[in-house]
Amino acid sequence: MEFLRSNIKYSFLLLFFVQTSIWGQYDTLIKAFKKSYVLEKKGEYKQAADILKKVYNPQSYEINLRLGWLNYQAGLFTESATHYQRAVDLMPYAIEAKFGLIYPKSAIGKWDEVIRIYKKILEIDPQNTLANYRLGLIYYGRKEYEKAEKYFKTVVNLYPFGYDSLIMSAWTELQLGKYREAKVLLRKVLLYNPDDASAKEGLRRIK
Repeated sequence: MEFLRSNIKYSFLLLFFVQTSIWGQYDTLIKAFKKSYVLEKKGEYKQAADILKKVYNPQSYEINLRLGWLNYQAGLFTESATHYQRAVDLMPYAIEAKFGLIYPKSAIGKWDEVIRIYKKILEIDPQNTLANYRLGLIYYGRKEYEKAEKYFKTVVNLYPFGYDSLIMSAWTELQLGKYREAKVLLRKVLLYNPDDASAKEGLRRIK
């Protein structure tokens, strides 16, 4: 019986010290994150990142995500992409880090990689309006209007009275020579903003 009591006492003490250690680590992390937020508000992005590097854990999704953002803000795009990619690898079904990774990839002009990331996001969340809309913009900019049409249509179906998707979808249809569809969309844009110059220009081209 005495042996059992000793074991219980030992187990309790071990658990206590383990929990204390864990909470001690979290307390350090919280302080580091807090300092990084203060420095970020001052525009001192590199210094904010340096604070987190002192407590860096390669297995921490949160630290890698934050370092991705801070390094991007500091203009350190390669380092930013490395941390965002690490966060993506740690949580492959999260779209948050994938959106983050797009920032530095866009900044260095890796547009094919950006497209690949957006498509990965849509594999996880096919109805994601931001990914669909931005993919539409990329393809529109490349004059690949048939590809752009698909993504803009998805957004318009989800938000039938959203200005950005309506106007881009309208111009895409116009570029494809689908004038009837373009006219319907452009008129909807004018319901949203009766003085919209882009919609009026589109209608003039159809006439």
